[in-house]
Amino acid sequence: MSQTPAPPFLPTTRRESDQLGWTSLDVILVTGDTYIDAPHIGVAVIGRVLLAAGFRVGIIAQPDVDSARDITRLGEPELFWGVTAGCIDSMIANFTASGKRRKSDDMTTGGINNRRPDRAVLVYSHLIRRHYKQTRPIVLGGIEASLRRISHYDAWSDTVRRSILFDAKADLLLYGMADQTVVTLARMLRQKEDVGSLRGLCYIRREPPPPEPEWAGPDLLLPAHDAVAADPQAFAAMYRQFYAHADPPTARRLLQRQDTRYLVHNPPALPPRTDEIDAVYELPFSREVHPYYRSGGQVAALQTIQFSLTTHRGCFGECRFCAISVHQGRQVVSRSQASLLREARAMRNHPDFKGIIADVGGPTANMYAMGCRRPHAQGMCAKKSCLFPKTCRQLSVDHQPQITLLRAIRAIAGIRKVFVASGVRYDLILADPASGTAYLEELLRRHVSGQLKIAPEHVHDSLLHLMGKPDHRRLETFRRLFDALNRRMPRPCYLTYYFMAAHPGCSMEEMRALRVYAETRLRLIPEQVQIFTPSPATYSTLMYHTGIDPFTGRALFVEKSARSKTAQKSILTELKNRLRKEEK
Repeated sequence: MSQTPAPPFLPTTRRESDQLGWTSLDVILVTGDTYIDAPHIGVAVIGRVLLAAGFRVGIIAQPDVDSARDITRLGEPELFWGVTAGCIDSMIANFTASGKRRKSDDMTTGGINNRRPDRAVLVYSHLIRRHYKQTRPIVLGGIEASLRRISHYDAWSDTVRRSILFDAKADLLLYGMADQTVVTLARMLRQKEDVGSLRGLCYIRREPPPPEPEWAGPDLLLPAHDAVAADPQAFAAMYRQFYAHADPPTARRLLQRQDTRYLVHNPPALPPRTDEIDAVYELPFSREVHPYYRSGGQVAALQTIQFSLTTHRGCFGECRFCAISVHQGRQVVSRSQASLLREARAMRNHPDFKGIIADVGGPTANMYAMGCRRPHAQGMCAKKSCLFPKTCRQLSVDHQPQITLLRAIRAIAGIRKVFVASGVRYDLILADPASGTAYLEELLRRHVSGQLKIAPEHVHDSLLHLMGKPDHRRLETFRRLFDALNRRMPRPCYLTYYFMAAHPGCSMEEMRALRVYAETRLRLIPEQVQIFTPSPATYSTLMYHTGIDPFTGRALFVEKSARSKTAQKSILTELKNRLRKEEK
């Protein structure tokens, strides 16, 4: 780690770089988000990790794509360019699920969606090539690159597209969280070593590379891109092989022919150790928007992430419409309580801290410190999910570590309120007879602001099965537990339900059944209803593209009309909208 004091921000201009005494930069990161120096922002994490490892790093956020003004202002890096669309796929950031262009952007100063181009990774990579013909390697990263690293279905063009590495004309792609991998890559490039054996890396070759004997098995040749683009069945076969080799201990290297060359997809990086992610999140982030960008106005995302704690990475829930397990992995890696307490104490020194921690959580808040009892070296089960169709007996389900953590954070002087705003799996609470009820009571008494958010998504069991979600009976059981505890609370708390419309297999009939259930059993008209978005590299998107249940081979109804998708959502929301109009 670097011994010199870290600057409050990574430089974004040549002047800032000169003030640090840097005559050149080793790495320049280009991102589709504005630059917020916070541990929840991927480009800030990558930059801070590289800086701590002794590399000189600069950031260009949301560059003007019609001129050289921004992309050239830091010069050319000595080692590589890092390109990311930001914290979200740019097509999801720019378009609603019904196809309308979004007007707002929480990751842009001023909140207006006018700085992030469609397919940002391609645009930024091409921008670099336009102004630096023969330049250092362009390395793609972030969730847009990660989810589009192989042939993938793209709903916005309704086509199967090549690996983004080919279309971007980039050199390398790091998938997953990559904060450990990127340091190794930078060191190897500095030493001019061959990076071809690096885990978590994708690259292009004219011919298949020589075998790597220390990996889990021989290379696996996926169906070629031309085949999967033309045949949904071939695409489904490819995806099943891809997903089966997403777990680091058991993954094999994947090869896929795309045009006249091969995509080489190395096995995923090994999960970080607790002390490694502790070190990442305790780096000296300023938790502010960089001054160069601050003049553009407020950044809405800062309000929720500025004083929040990330407790863990990964998710063993494997909801089939969610990309977290493909990007972060199925294994949960949790931070130590000591590290989280140090970060919480450090927040008190920030001039804007008012004693409130907005969130203590991760992809799913109550997966903290949970995991499989089997040795990590064996990997995750290939043919069994941790939570679906029921909670696995090998899963260690214990909420006591998070209860202890929340109490310890509350006890820190200067901290007045601690919220858990991340999603909570209610089936995990039910699966923990020892401390699940105590955890729920702890949340209701002290860590939610009158509403507990849960995401049953639907109540039709066949549809829930397609989603990889628990059946509706567990929702009923949880509601009874919630109601019993709520009667003992000094002030009432309410359940907020998140539901989904137009998931593959969902028709107007299923949405009408959900409407009846919500009115008669939940006694409400849901407000939190989203239309399914077919993001790349998920099983639900595979169903959307092929119209087939990949687990049974049966044909599925798939709603692809934007008007009909909106109509499905309206079945739940139209009454609420009508009542509001009548009140006005």
